[in-house]
Amino acid sequence: MAGKILIVDDDRDITQIIQLLLEGEGYDTAVAGSGEEALERLDGTVELVILDIMMEGLNGFDTCRLIRQSSYAPILFLSAMSGETEKVAALIAGGDDYLCKPFSAAELIARVRSLLRRYTVYQGPGHTEPEKEQLVLGMDNEVIVNGQTVKLSYTEYEILHLFLKRRGQVLSISEIYEAIWTEPYSYSANNIVMVHIYKLRRKLEQDCKHPTILKTAWGKGYYIE
Repeated sequence: MAGKILIVDDDRDITQIIQLLLEGEGYDTAVAGSGEEALERLDGTVELVILDIMMEGLNGFDTCRLIRQSSYAPILFLSAMSGETEKVAALIAGGDDYLCKPFSAAELIARVRSLLRRYTVYQGPGHTEPEKEQLVLGMDNEVIVNGQTVKLSYTEYEILHLFLKRRGQVLSISEIYEAIWTEPYSYSANNIVMVHIYKLRRKLEQDCKHPTILKTAWGKGYYIE
């Protein structure tokens, strides 16, 4: 495989288990025992980061924010912190998915495959045909908004692509979640979707409180005209 998975955790037993699981599936891996070491190891060959939260020095949230300054590779938080507050904080920091410890090998592999599959699909050439004057999808997770190029995370790009494919249709939170995360909707998915919608609006809209691009159909969902 072309890229590698960077595992960031200060628990050596955990990193060894994850390495064995991933390498057994044919993935190339690298390990960092701290947030600081993760930033040193981060390069263009890293296609996925698996990141713990509670580490000495830089915690996972701060590490994620720093990674996002130079990389849009998907970040899977893997933590013993199972509260909704931590999950939402992880997404706001720039994470793409969240898995609680203890975890099953099957679920970890499934999450990794899903994230890498979506990442690979959206690294190719974008849909450059004008979708309307104000919004054009570009390459490398970029979108042109009113003539200005905006960089998106790959998940934000994927959500935007979904709305543009179904322009004019109202998409419910459950429809968005199942289309993007490719797993059955559950109530806890509401926060995940709404955080990504919020982050996407911050990049697309001049005024997030009065969106003109990604609009809300109250009680139903979201849409782009």
